[in-house]
Amino acid sequence: MKTFFIKYSVLLLFCSAYFFSEAQVSDSVIMTNIQTPQLYVARNQLAYPIINLNSKDLLELHFDDLDADVKSYSYTYQLCNEDWTPAIISEFDFIKGFTQMRISTYNLSSLALTKYTHYSAVVPDQNCYPTRSGNYILKVFLNGDTSQLAFTRRFLVVENLANIAVQFLQPFDPQLSHTHQKLQINVNTRTMNVTNALQQIKICVLQNNRWDIAIDNIQPTFFSGNNLQYTRDDDFIFPGGKEWRWLDLQRFHYQSDRVQRGIYNKNSTEIFIRPDASRSNVPYNIYTDYNGAYYIQTTESINPYWQTDYATAHFTFSPQGNTGYPDKDIYIIGKITDYKLNDSTKMKFNAERGVYEGTLFLKQGFYNYEYVTVDKTDPRKIPSFEFTEGNHLETENDYMVLVYFRELGGRADQLVGLAKLNTLAGR
Repeated sequence: MKTFFIKYSVLLLFCSAYFFSEAQVSDSVIMTNIQTPQLYVARNQLAYPIINLNSKDLLELHFDDLDADVKSYSYTYQLCNEDWTPAIISEFDFIKGFTQMRISTYNLSSLALTKYTHYSAVVPDQNCYPTRSGNYILKVFLNGDTSQLAFTRRFLVVENLANIAVQFLQPFDPQLSHTHQKLQINVNTRTMNVTNALQQIKICVLQNNRWDIAIDNIQPTFFSGNNLQYTRDDDFIFPGGKEWRWLDLQRFHYQSDRVQRGIYNKNSTEIFIRPDASRSNVPYNIYTDYNGAYYIQTTESINPYWQTDYATAHFTFSPQGNTGYPDKDIYIIGKITDYKLNDSTKMKFNAERGVYEGTLFLKQGFYNYEYVTVDKTDPRKIPSFEFTEGNHLETENDYMVLVYFRELGGRADQLVGLAKLNTLAGR
């Protein structure tokens, strides 16, 4: 009987992992009443949510419920491996204290045409915090029932045990040398007990905190003792892109340089953004951007969280020659859309006007965004800047290198190193 119970428990864990949906292993909104979910380093909306293991680092969680009532929301954590598959270990092995925490701080919106309830929390709570390093999913759900999932956010818990050196290079391939960016990486694990580096060490590289284009599963070019070098010519090469487009919506009635006009109804607002032209053949021009991020802010009231309004923002993209791409789809991307390629971010071609059109429901703030194309026949749906923005070696981008380690016989990957590089500072 005991043997049967053990086998059943193991099978249940594997089945749970198998049915762990894509929505739960990415930044996703499941309930349609949820708007503007944010998880970031305390007091810095632009900072990616990272905390150090066994530290006093804190994150802020914010989101709006457009039902404008009061609900019972809670959150919990899911530990994941390097590839964001759930770790096959008990939650008691990576959470200390309660495994769920009620979100008790909320405010009803004021001074806004759109009615909503704003919820917030400081994470991790002293009574519920992660005890292992690694990739984590923060899951927000209703009524103490984890199956009533509202939305998910990724965050990282790091224990810096590995030393990482990162260098920004121009690609050696002449076809990529002016449009792409390359990283060369060296990892030193001398403070760790690594027996088989090729099996126990994995690295992952993000451009502008984007998991949709992350590069991983790369074997080191050379390794000797505690040093692993990643120096192959064709490894860790990213399209450079361009500096991100911007949209200032901090004040709806003040029409900034990116706003063409507004419609101010009794109960709602519509903002029409000036048409965006293709930049694929436009020379590179440097200016300050937030590399795809956004922050919630208003100049019309005091509190940006529950005294800011929402508007339906209309985007227009003009392809070259006002001719649509019959074999491609166009999407709006950025943290503004969680980099999702779906029906809500896909633009429709208006043949009469010769432009692509799309709408997003946005809270007052300052946004970065860009347009990408995806080949309709590509099952992987790889986004490309080639026809919409162009790619340049000179583009300012942020890179983050993550080093993971799994003990021999271990059941989860640990995040043991993190390094950041900005291409302007790294030249």
